[in-house]
Amino acid sequence: MALRVLHVWNTAGVASVIAKFADRAFHSESTVITRKAADRTGLTTYGTAYGDGAARFFLRALRMSGGADVVHVHSLDRVVPWIKRLHRVPVVMHYHGTDIEGRWPEKKRRWGRADMVAVAAPYLLDGAPPGAVSVPNPVDTDSFRRGLAPAAQGAALSFHYGADAEAEALAKKLGLTLAWLRRGEVSHAEMPKVLGSYAYYIDVKRSPTGAVLPALSRTGLEALACGCRVVDSEGTVAVGLPQENDPAAVAARWHEVYEGLLRK
Repeated sequence: MALRVLHVWNTAGVASVIAKFADRAFHSESTVITRKAADRTGLTTYGTAYGDGAARFFLRALRMSGGADVVHVHSLDRVVPWIKRLHRVPVVMHYHGTDIEGRWPEKKRRWGRADMVAVAAPYLLDGAPPGAVSVPNPVDTDSFRRGLAPAAQGAALSFHYGADAEAEALAKKLGLTLAWLRRGEVSHAEMPKVLGSYAYYIDVKRSPTGAVLPALSRTGLEALACGCRVVDSEGTVAVGLPQENDPAAVAARWHEVYEGLLRK
């Protein structure tokens, strides 16, 4: 019988990528659900973004959890205690950034009910409970790949993420002409060609606490897959998508996690 995995929420489109590549490799049956209100750029390429209000979606997630072998919750941790209260199903609580950074004690009543806790980058493990793990984000290499658009040499792209001065300084240091985009300005479907048309992507992002984030963002990883050189906050230039972010590798790791939870 195929492994049935329900992904609740789709932070940064990560659930869609995990689900698609896990189903392809392991013949699992993954369902991704989120709200259209939280997915204005079309990140849910695999799964369904419902037109639900918050309460209706919450009830939908609870109902659908009863038909799953494993429930993988992304960011929406308030649903975890209710799933565990209503169903005998293993639950993964997966955090992706500002949803947990510096908030571990505050959210203990939620993640504490999960059977496993994971984060998307090692820096988020600061303050995490024992047993929490970091699993790299995958990139959908079906969509984000080289050769989709001719890259303009000497041109760099960045998003307004609260660190404009830092990004401008990095561009100046490298002798690059910097173009800017705002969040939500480009659809997810258009992003591969947009990223591929620049030689560099400057990946500098500030968290709500004011700190510059040390990890490459999802967009930074997608830019690497498109052949861009990606400049991080320290000025380090990366080339090529790391193997740890290969979607098949990430899907295999999650499939192993799901099977391990079912063996407990």
